[in-house]
Amino acid sequence: MKKYLSISLGLFVITVLSGIFLVSSVSATDDTIIDQVNVTVPISCTLTGSGMTSHNATIPNGTYQSEIGTTTLKIFCNDNAGFAIYAVGYTGNEIGATNSTKLVGTTVSNWATIDTGTATGIVSGNDTSNWAMKLQTVSSPTPTYPITIDNSFNNYSAVPSSYTKVAHRDNGTDIGQSAEGSTLTTTYAAYISKTQAADTYTGQVKYTLVHPASEVPLQPVSCTAGNICYQSNASDAVGTMGNQSASDGNDVELYASNFSRAGYGFAGWSDAYDYATNPNANFYGPNQTITVPTGTTANGLSLYAVWIKSAGSLQSDATTACNGLTEDPNDGTANLSSVTALTDERDNNTYAIAKLADGKCWMIENLRLENTGAHNTDGTLSQGYNSSFIGLANPESANFDNSTTANSLYSTDGSTAAPAITGSYTGYRFPRYNNNNTNSRQSSSSYSTGSNTYSYGNYYTWHAAIADTTHYDTNNQSIENTSLCPAGWRLPKGGQTTVNTTADFYILGKALMNNQEPDQDATSGYGYYGNTLTNTAGDTATKAFRKYPNNFLYSGYFYGSSANYRGSSGYYWSSTVRNGSSSYHLLLSSSDVYPGTSSSSKYSGYAIRCTAFAK
Repeated sequence: MKKYLSISLGLFVITVLSGIFLVSSVSATDDTIIDQVNVTVPISCTLTGSGMTSHNATIPNGTYQSEIGTTTLKIFCNDNAGFAIYAVGYTGNEIGATNSTKLVGTTVSNWATIDTGTATGIVSGNDTSNWAMKLQTVSSPTPTYPITIDNSFNNYSAVPSSYTKVAHRDNGTDIGQSAEGSTLTTTYAAYISKTQAADTYTGQVKYTLVHPASEVPLQPVSCTAGNICYQSNASDAVGTMGNQSASDGNDVELYASNFSRAGYGFAGWSDAYDYATNPNANFYGPNQTITVPTGTTANGLSLYAVWIKSAGSLQSDATTACNGLTEDPNDGTANLSSVTALTDERDNNTYAIAKLADGKCWMIENLRLENTGAHNTDGTLSQGYNSSFIGLANPESANFDNSTTANSLYSTDGSTAAPAITGSYTGYRFPRYNNNNTNSRQSSSSYSTGSNTYSYGNYYTWHAAIADTTHYDTNNQSIENTSLCPAGWRLPKGGQTTVNTTADFYILGKALMNNQEPDQDATSGYGYYGNTLTNTAGDTATKAFRKYPNNFLYSGYFYGSSANYRGSSGYYWSSTVRNGSSSYHLLLSSSDVYPGTSSSSKYSGYAIRCTAFAK
């Protein structure tokens, strides 16, 4: 929560009127004008440095040298929340890499063999090249905003290879700093092993200011050899994930995210924790197929969640947000100008959105709307959608089939039984929670089934998806008036291209496949992209739909009370009816993609993606 300092300047202008006293004694009016000016000063906390040029030293083997160079850090904050300074050392552009990978020595038993220099600070029981840093507060002039030095960095300590708190100022104290704020100096030293090869070695230190003091900076996290390790990359993210075994050069399907973060949309994975500022960062879709990079077998590979902060409301700000996005080149890189995030006013779920290859704005996460968020307190659907949508008190115990009885129906708040609903397909209108989105930890042995995976979202029958129970036999037409999508958004159109050439899934598929038409399935007649057809980037349709920014997931589906194909296929409802019992949907698997051309029973539980009305 931001705090502001409000200063009111009262300007008083008093006009004095001469009073003429008559026998009748008339009183003069005192005219007073009060003019007020409000000045708001936002909270600010800054870190600056001087002397941060390259520090150079020539150090003979077997010697220790202090005073290699000194850097001055200045911190100024105008509130009392406190702050902390974190530091990480790395070589070249390898953030988080230990310098011992390039400054390498061998162990000796007798430190007396050190030729010159003083064995202090970093020198311990091993003859290993290393470098160190020592921090101290500026003593003259006496600082009025003192800092505490952490982790023994008031003496020479080895430069940390991951973000480590080196100094802090506690919160709950008065500001009280001078115009210069707090000042620290850092002095570097190094010990060079007798066996260190002659060369020039570069080490860098990156300092990060966090404010308030309780915050923790993002940082690289080590991974177990032979594994991909999924990191939430935010201290306020919820959920855990297990590791995925992987070997150099193999193709693997990344795990879908089981992390959630209030007020943020999830865009995908990056191999750099600081992807937004790291020009060498790679970026992947939520369960994209990748070739495991070299080094994973030996060192493991950490993948970090990429979060996009909400820029407003899905209902109110979609037009402005979408118009401000650029069309993503679909090359799999993190094009930040083509993605943002907006929050659903109904339940405060936040979704990443992007302008895809078809030029339209899409949600690039699966819908997670539940019964409580779908309805107003009076039982009508939020945002004015069709009020015939009825929810279930316990979606986990309900089947997606037409045997569901009226006794399974409840009022929208789940408290009392609703009146019996008669007519065909009474079981077609309910969403099923994704195991209540419990964010359960996934193990490497069970994760491929996708159970409890947060980003799979919830599952909906077709009538639940269109928020309407009255449309059964409107063959080959799209239902556009109602849906569970937020106001201003809609279900994508589907259908065979011979019937509806404006189908959204079909148009998106053609855009991703460089305008190539899908083949026709000889048995069903459905249009599909097989895995022998590739686009100019060399991607099959499956890879194109699943890579960033499209992010279509293998979220599977529910039929009856059973989950099917989670982790191996994806099913997404369109708004288009095929006939009285089935509707069209997007189907993607490892072998092919049916771009809104496949159809299934309306009471199957599929995922939902929404697209904006305007292109």
